[in-house]
Amino acid sequence: MALASEEMKEWSAMLGQEIEKWPKVAARPMFGMRCFYRGKNVFGALPVTRAINNGNSFMFKIHPMPPALLKKADGDARVSASEALKAMKWTLFEMNSERDLNDALWWLSQAYEKAK
Repeated sequence: MALASEEMKEWSAMLGQEIEKWPKVAARPMFGMRCFYRGKNVFGALPVTRAINNGNSFMFKIHPMPPALLKKADGDARVSASEALKAMKWTLFEMNSERDLNDALWWLSQAYEKAK
């Protein structure tokens, strides 16, 4: 696990504040990240001190990923998953700037919706 960048820590805090407003969301610390649950289903993990892959990425879980979302993910260079992450049903989103916040929140909201 990589150290979370200072920028990612700020972005994660902003994303986390928004996610916590959603109904039935709970957050728990795990391995230097903050995992978000809808009921019993985990749908996102934002870096606090540690990140997966690199210091500017977070994880979300959509399983199974519907074909339309899979096509969108395949067309977005910021969205990826290693074989190990795929086996655990996680996908990465790599943040490059503050401009990525809206898209990051969109992917997290998709994961939240699928976590019903």
